[in-house]
Amino acid sequence: MQTQKNDIQKKQLLSVENISKQFGGVTALNDVSFSFEPGMVTGLIGPNGSGKSTLFNIITGFLKPDRGEVYFDNQAVNGTAAYAIAQKGLYRSFQMSLQPKKMTVMEVMLLSPGQQMGDSLFRNIFQSKAIKQQDHHNLNRAWEILELIEIADKADTLVEGLSGGQKKLLSLGQALMVSPKLILLDEPVAGVNPKLIDKICEILLKLKGQGHNFLIVEHNMNFVRQICDMLYVLDAGEIIAEGPTTKALECEEVLHAYLAVTRN
Repeated sequence: MQTQKNDIQKKQLLSVENISKQFGGVTALNDVSFSFEPGMVTGLIGPNGSGKSTLFNIITGFLKPDRGEVYFDNQAVNGTAAYAIAQKGLYRSFQMSLQPKKMTVMEVMLLSPGQQMGDSLFRNIFQSKAIKQQDHHNLNRAWEILELIEIADKADTLVEGLSGGQKKLLSLGQALMVSPKLILLDEPVAGVNPKLIDKICEILLKLKGQGHNFLIVEHNMNFVRQICDMLYVLDAGEIIAEGPTTKALECEEVLHAYLAVTRN
């Protein structure tokens, strides 16, 4: 039985087991469990206050659970600092843009890779050739990604001059610069105009085809239907439905709790 469990865990890039969290006696999450398998886009949906953001923050190390475990790439990450979890290959975006407003798109992209050799005074003195090679690689990589996410024409634009949707694309570009194993996107199309939503959907599907993995929190159901292979639905801190997207959205509990459809 133990061997079988280990084989199952190897297939799961992310595993959340029996997570519970309270704030001042109010239950935000109650014994939540789910898993993420590579090669798909998984959605986490639910009404406001259902616990989605709390769960995202626990998975990425910004909060500690009261009970339960989070495993990423077969390693327990409970108690691991957020930056260390990111270094393991679990990258997250935020609902609001955190990019420096007075920097250009390209400058923000080049800031994204961690552990750059040029950050070390010793290496600046004794390994200048290696630093130049790394800088050249990062610059080429940044251009490739900006082309892929279709904002290469904004490379010299200040972040403050971008639209909300373009900032979302820039966040995605920053994630790709660090070559993560799993990208968590927090409301990637919130406040984005419909035309750009279609572009973001197209880009994410293209990235999925290239082997990238995504876990997405989003309220836009049309976007969710187009992009997500699998859904987990939260309500009042508990998973009330899971499964392939179309099937999960048709559950009576989901229609009642999330889409406000009344029972007969």
